[in-house]
Amino acid sequence: MHFYLPTKIYSEHNCIQNHKTELASLGTKALIVTGSHSSKKNGSLDHVMTALHDMDKPYCLFDEIEENPSVELMVRAAEFGKKEGADFIIGIGGGSPLDASKAIAILMKNPEYDGSVFYQKIELDAYPVAAIPTTAGTGSEITPYAILTRHDKQTKQSIYQKVFPKLALIDSQYLLTASIQVRANTAIDALAHLLESYVNCKATDYSRMFCEYALKLFSRIKDRLKEEATTKIPSKDLDFYDTLMTISTIAGMTISHTGTSLPHGMSYFLTYHHNIPHGKAVGTFLGSYLEHYKEESTKTLLLSLMGFESIKDFKQFLHNVLSTVSLTTDEINTYSDNMMENTAKLTNCPYPITKGLMQKMFLESVEIIN
Repeated sequence: MHFYLPTKIYSEHNCIQNHKTELASLGTKALIVTGSHSSKKNGSLDHVMTALHDMDKPYCLFDEIEENPSVELMVRAAEFGKKEGADFIIGIGGGSPLDASKAIAILMKNPEYDGSVFYQKIELDAYPVAAIPTTAGTGSEITPYAILTRHDKQTKQSIYQKVFPKLALIDSQYLLTASIQVRANTAIDALAHLLESYVNCKATDYSRMFCEYALKLFSRIKDRLKEEATTKIPSKDLDFYDTLMTISTIAGMTISHTGTSLPHGMSYFLTYHHNIPHGKAVGTFLGSYLEHYKEESTKTLLLSLMGFESIKDFKQFLHNVLSTVSLTTDEINTYSDNMMENTAKLTNCPYPITKGLMQKMFLESVEIIN
């Protein structure tokens, strides 16, 4: 076994202000990478700019990161950062800005390469990255992965290079302004990380230790997630938000060592072709993936840790929180064919996958439309 997690993590309220000295010490000028809306709404962008101002650290802002950012956008953002003379990156937001920050850091550090390098087996250094998550799902603040949209392949794909953030500043107060559906989708993404990591060919005692603890935490908040999703009334319980963020970060630790498996690979088609949010797309396949796992004792343990009596109860919970996705049979056949070529996700799956079983998992997970 091995365990490697070089990111320094702070998790507390007022985290950015409390650790502004370390944040500012990462370089001489910061490129702040974020989206156009949420980081302004929840105050995280203002907190970062205030901290840098307090430390007399110059910065520039790239706030054009969309959901599921593309390789092309990374090239444009990196060109902006190089022109501005930045030498470290601060990513603020959900998984998209945080993943983007890692990819941008690679291109800025290595200006001789273009975006095609992300999918070449070339090891490259990157400028330092600080990650400030404002959703509780991807765990990107402590993983080395960056998932980008590839228009040439009409899907999403992890880049080859690995970039661990140097610093993760985690503050659950930023979840307060997120919509109920965003909280639900991202929470299920974190849950998928835990289950796909535990039921994984690369799982170790270390990774499973993290999974088990976080799944117990999930059992404490699953009813609150369901209540929010069904009543549309946001929770006012601050402990709920703290727990969500803790689950997400621990889940990131687990997949840093195992990677993800079939539900994530299957989800990319829903996100690219149907614009379905990542967490909902992943959660769509989670019940079927666990149901086909062969080791009944482990399956029973996982359900118990989450607080479910059966796979049926688990699937019903996912439906209540996420609602249903619809696909045509032609789409299922196409996506199944493409998944059978996804060797990375197939390799992590602990049971053999045939094309027939892949189609079955799609059919079990979605509504069929003509």
